[in-house]
Amino acid sequence: MSDTTFHRHRRLRRTQGIRKMVRETFLRKEDLIYPIFVVEGENIKKEVPSMPDVYHVSLDNLTEEMNRLEQHGVLSVIVFGVPGHKDQNGSEAYAEEGIVQKAIRHIKETNPALTVIADTCLCQYTDHGHCGIIEDGVILNDPSLHVLTDTAISQADAGADIIAPSNMMDGFTAAIRKGLDEAGHKDIPIMSYSVKFSSAFYGPFRDAAHSTPSFGDRKTYQMDPPNRLEALREAKSDVEEGADFLIVKPALSYLDIVREVKDETGMPVVAYNVSGEYSMIKSAAQNGWVDEKEVVMEKLTSMKRAGADLIVTYFAVDAAKWIDEEE
Repeated sequence: MSDTTFHRHRRLRRTQGIRKMVRETFLRKEDLIYPIFVVEGENIKKEVPSMPDVYHVSLDNLTEEMNRLEQHGVLSVIVFGVPGHKDQNGSEAYAEEGIVQKAIRHIKETNPALTVIADTCLCQYTDHGHCGIIEDGVILNDPSLHVLTDTAISQADAGADIIAPSNMMDGFTAAIRKGLDEAGHKDIPIMSYSVKFSSAFYGPFRDAAHSTPSFGDRKTYQMDPPNRLEALREAKSDVEEGADFLIVKPALSYLDIVREVKDETGMPVVAYNVSGEYSMIKSAAQNGWVDEKEVVMEKLTSMKRAGADLIVTYFAVDAAKWIDEEE
């Protein structure tokens, strides 16, 4: 058969060197954001039961963790707090001496080169585990915006480089943008959880953040997984309201949404590689069913290929090590 009757695509796959020459998608260490769970207390570094190699860390152990990130070239961290006290309105979320505020100040003092992103939500801080203010069993939208705005301002006051509101209340980006501007934080960007689906993949995170709802679920404010067009409406609303980055969460089952949000908005898009996605791979790898490195790098690369500019992932440090091995 003559070579002119079909294309020999394999020519460009023949050697590793040639494959690298024509590679289209690249995962960089600068693309990775590492989530950290900071807790009250001292001398704590306790593994989250459902998330192997992910830890609750007290402030006195935080510098060691941040040094580890910098050592491997991971330059961004998103901070989640687990407070010692919870109440109906989540008052520790916006307290000057709240756990996230203390963690932000600590990191900026000891590791100023790191970009510190503050997760802005109420679920870890409320005794009912929901992301807003409750009245008669109903999650109230507009009253929640005031508390979320106070929380964002307190985090910016503490030194956060980026505010990342994750609550999915209507108008949260507009309210927080207005609040930050009026508080003198016009230069602080918002990394909005614009498209956050009500997903079964969040289970291990709720174990880590102690944020499981005490009643009901979050389906009245987080998005219904089958909905694609609604996701685009949510993303476009956040662009109009002043978001600087758009997060799609979860990532792996929603790569089509990542691509469409990128194509439709042209904004920096962040894929959130969530806890359930992490724990499934960890469990399979520990049982010898998959090659952890190969599966993780393939998965993270798929997010970049789908259009993500940045990735929040518990694999950030491991991925950075594996990127170094490839260079």
